[in-house]
Amino acid sequence: MEYRDKIDAYKDEIVAMFRELIAIKSVRGEPLDGQPFGAEVHRAYEYMLARGRADDFDVADVDGFGGHIEWQGLELDENGEIIATADETLGIPVHLDVVPEGTDWTHDPFGGEIADGKIYGRGATDNKDAVVAVYYALKALKDSGYIPKKNIRIILGLDEETGWSGMDKYLKSVGSPDFGFVPDADFPAINGEMGIIDFELAKKLEKTNEKGIALRSISGGNASNMVPDYARAIIMDDVNKNYDAVKEKIAAFRERTGYKVRGKGVGRAFEISVRGLSAHGAHPDLGLNAISILMEFLDEIGLANESIRDFIAFYRSHLGFELDGTGLGIGFSDEPSGKLILNVGMIGMDAEAVIVTINVRYPVTMREEQIYEAMLPLIHRYDLGIVKGGSKPPIYFAADDPFIETLMEVYRENTGDEESKPMVIGGGTYARAIPNAVAFGPLFPDSPNLAHQTDEYATIDALMKITHIYADAIYKLTGGV
Repeated sequence: MEYRDKIDAYKDEIVAMFRELIAIKSVRGEPLDGQPFGAEVHRAYEYMLARGRADDFDVADVDGFGGHIEWQGLELDENGEIIATADETLGIPVHLDVVPEGTDWTHDPFGGEIADGKIYGRGATDNKDAVVAVYYALKALKDSGYIPKKNIRIILGLDEETGWSGMDKYLKSVGSPDFGFVPDADFPAINGEMGIIDFELAKKLEKTNEKGIALRSISGGNASNMVPDYARAIIMDDVNKNYDAVKEKIAAFRERTGYKVRGKGVGRAFEISVRGLSAHGAHPDLGLNAISILMEFLDEIGLANESIRDFIAFYRSHLGFELDGTGLGIGFSDEPSGKLILNVGMIGMDAEAVIVTINVRYPVTMREEQIYEAMLPLIHRYDLGIVKGGSKPPIYFAADDPFIETLMEVYRENTGDEESKPMVIGGGTYARAIPNAVAFGPLFPDSPNLAHQTDEYATIDALMKITHIYADAIYKLTGGV
């Protein structure tokens, strides 16, 4: 098919566009007039709208909260004459925002550097590879002379990582497409997404007259849906006035566990810092939680406040390094989903309370209320407060649904993989935002999941392959045979 040849001819353009998008540090920032998610996210957004206009697609903008690039479908008569415009719309939501870069990169996280066939950068696999792939899939189809029987709309999301308010405003203004696929997960095809909730657990800190080592502050993490790769505590010893014993404990702890824990004096205080490994909150097993390491160490130095000690004991006993929620009494599972997934994403402390932020992904056959109800006995026992945050209900399609079967056919034709089956994931995609939608790629089964991780990259070969896959999917879903 001609559009497939055009994709290959566009290879240099595809790589160049991908690098240009990575170079835009589209982490959510302070809102500005007409730029509700900050200057850099808006810059990435304007970049895409400008590309769409330059290639003669229709574009729409909803006050900087989101927009789309659209190719209008046509209805033809038996002689190939246009008799009407299409009524039905295929939506392909993508997102341009990325999570913060974290630490310890060996490549510039916003450099788009190429090494050994890999293009490095924050957002390379979440979600800028897919943005470029679906755009060039659309461009190749259009430039080849194909006439779709349905409208094709690339929807540009701008705050997928931080709340979806932009998508909500966009859909309220423009309306939803009739069906769609979301290139923000895995191949071969996603027939379900686990429910997601964020919540905070808070422990009120009582004043104390105890002498010894006082915890002055604790912090860690960048987002609830990201395994924290850094955590930090400041302590003060009002008895010994020095920290030699703490330094010895750090050395022993580091030797025993292999964890990256450091200590240094900061004026009259002492800083304890921990390095972990970042990963997406849907895959906490791929990371190493710096907060959990810090809490384990703090338990060893005998802090001078009973309420602090109680919270640390709670954390170690019921959160710790556990990833399935068993310690909180929510270790649920079902056949489609497998086990519940839990990630401790952030921690903070002030004079009043210590607060930990948790992200949970629960099985598709369950409801949000069941998760909270199951935690309550433990929460009450430790005298904790709980603050509910954002939530997204699960979605699920049967594996033999015709839509799923079409996507599976496209995947198999392009890869030869007859073994992989549709699956349920812990990730949350824009498939939840529009009707009749599922996630579809771009991560291949044999590829490492580098979303939200240090040295995130996409290979050039994979970038080209997913462009072919998305072009074939658009073709088949909009009237191609």
